[in-house]
Amino acid sequence: MPIHIYNSLTRKKEEFTPASTFKANIYTCGVTVYDDCHIGHARSLYIFEVIRRYLKYRHFKVNFVRNITDIDDKIINRAKELNLDWRSLVEKYIAGYYEDLAALEIDKADSEPRATENIADMVSYITKLIEKGYAYTTNTGVYFNVRKFKDYGKLSGQSIDEMLNGARKEPDETKQDPLDFALWKVSRPDEPYWESPWGKGRPGWHIECSVMSQKFLKTDTLDIHAGGRDLIFPHHENEIAQGEALTGKPFARYWIHHGLLTINGQKMSKSLGNFLTIKDFISKYHDADILKLLFLSAHYSHPIDYNETRIEEYKKQKKNFDNVFDSINNWIENKNRPVTLENNKIKVDNIVAKFEAAMDEDFNTPLALASLFELADLVSSFISSDKKEAFGYAKAKLESLFEIFGLKPKPKKTLPSDILKMVAEREGARKNKDFQKSDAIREEIKTKFKYLTMDTGSSVTFTEIE
Repeated sequence: MPIHIYNSLTRKKEEFTPASTFKANIYTCGVTVYDDCHIGHARSLYIFEVIRRYLKYRHFKVNFVRNITDIDDKIINRAKELNLDWRSLVEKYIAGYYEDLAALEIDKADSEPRATENIADMVSYITKLIEKGYAYTTNTGVYFNVRKFKDYGKLSGQSIDEMLNGARKEPDETKQDPLDFALWKVSRPDEPYWESPWGKGRPGWHIECSVMSQKFLKTDTLDIHAGGRDLIFPHHENEIAQGEALTGKPFARYWIHHGLLTINGQKMSKSLGNFLTIKDFISKYHDADILKLLFLSAHYSHPIDYNETRIEEYKKQKKNFDNVFDSINNWIENKNRPVTLENNKIKVDNIVAKFEAAMDEDFNTPLALASLFELADLVSSFISSDKKEAFGYAKAKLESLFEIFGLKPKPKKTLPSDILKMVAEREGARKNKDFQKSDAIREEIKTKFKYLTMDTGSSVTFTEIE
């Protein structure tokens, strides 16, 4: 079955057909490193990692690029505020960013280019835009002439006049038009700078992504460009203008935008006291999967609200999954039990097919997550009925789907030898129909070792009690 993606550019769902069969070039806007990453960043990092993993599961060879903006007005201003060298600030928060990725168990991108390591390419790109008549120089920098690019506004669906009303206008009288945006900014005496034909300065934010995406994906036209809905205008609109003005080719085939995150119905803000970093969350809950289950519960394109009531709900969901894996890990099976019938394998495959169908339709994670719960229940039923062969097949499929969502199966704990001795003693009591002794041993296992013993057909499972 083909994969369908909602394309923000065409405003409709389309079959995913990359330039090369079963190859997918993906670029997503990364973090600007002037502060710790918050849970809004976590949603962006996570959902595009899920998309990347699912495409790999569907046998696409994925080249995934996620940049790091390490020079920007926000960085300069924050460094001044803290009386730090901007380079020290950047290194601190890049280290923190990679700590957050590790805590979320999100893989690094295939390339994670830093803006400051690609300045020469940006200078070359800007030079070509000037030569083509799309950019002009002033004594404050180099600007892109928006009205020269006839398709400006096609991503956001706005006219030039509408954008003029909504744009954040830089107070720069040297620009020919208030909507023109900076490709290169001449630095003030106390600001970082790089040499260029237009004086000492630094690149604009938008040019960084156009250059790094095409350079590291080695193409003029990306298969997928991804980012948050708040980046559609002006950032992604400006990327399109720069890229297509230079090459004359479409900048990206598909644009994917995720919805924004609120906390208790409000926009996250330090001034409101509701700013929650990834480190804060991990410190409080010690399990990134709880946050991932929250993100999976809503379609990526929709807004999502973070609140403690919902987090408690996803803690319970994670506990349910943990209980299934407790049963899987601690199942002491009857080796002589007959193998199961083929129709049990069909049940597993039908659920996996539902998962894939959901993900094929614009990565519908809420529907796919429901299939994951259904498969977990089926695995539990195979354990309780001692369906050995079906259990092994279902377990492998469950773990495969967990891997797509970056969820962590609860690891197996080696049962203490004392428990195993007591289990053997208890089984002897049951065979002799000494149920009083059997129940007493069961209670002792529960009290002494904090394991709940469950009799499942001719097998025994254990669930750890918190």
